[in-house]
Amino acid sequence: MDLDTISTFLAVGALMILALLVVLGAIALAAPRSTTASRWWESVVASAGPQALHLGWAVALVATLGSLYYSEVANFEPCTLCWYQRIAMYPWAIVLGVMAWGRERRAARYVLPVVAIGFAISTYHYLLQRYPALLPEAACSATVPCSAAWVWKFDLVSIPFMAGVSFAAIAAAVLVHRAWLERVEPSPHDTREVDHA
Repeated sequence: MDLDTISTFLAVGALMILALLVVLGAIALAAPRSTTASRWWESVVASAGPQALHLGWAVALVATLGSLYYSEVANFEPCTLCWYQRIAMYPWAIVLGVMAWGRERRAARYVLPVVAIGFAISTYHYLLQRYPALLPEAACSATVPCSAAWVWKFDLVSIPFMAGVSFAAIAAAVLVHRAWLERVEPSPHDTREVDHA
């Protein structure tokens, strides 16, 4: 496959995941106020919760491999902000896999802070690509400017856009996993009655 095909595939995947995240977020936000949304949310948690860390790991792995493809095969030199995003993403390609197969109960505690930082950096980076005037002159290298977009699909999707969607998807997976754990194995400090059916 050539660079354009791979970039299109990854861009379409990012847009599909973003659409899924928007729907999931809308259901989660409406669940406390709507019986229908609450049932849908419970269904999502019950069906996706047991495998949510595996899904988060798959997203981290694809994001890591895609990033390596762009730098090592397509020879796109990463800018400073790209390196920061890699620092926030690469460990999860291994650690989330270990957490998923080890049935880690406290994944959210470890994953969410780093993923939130990565999401913030990728959002800032994407805004710099859309609006280069935001970039302070000394912020990035002149040879590899942070405002340059190596990939620009559908007049919307760039590499930081894909990274941001990946960070959001990992966060969503970890949160769904945590909600599932709370449903099947409540905290010892939780005094509510739990339906184990």
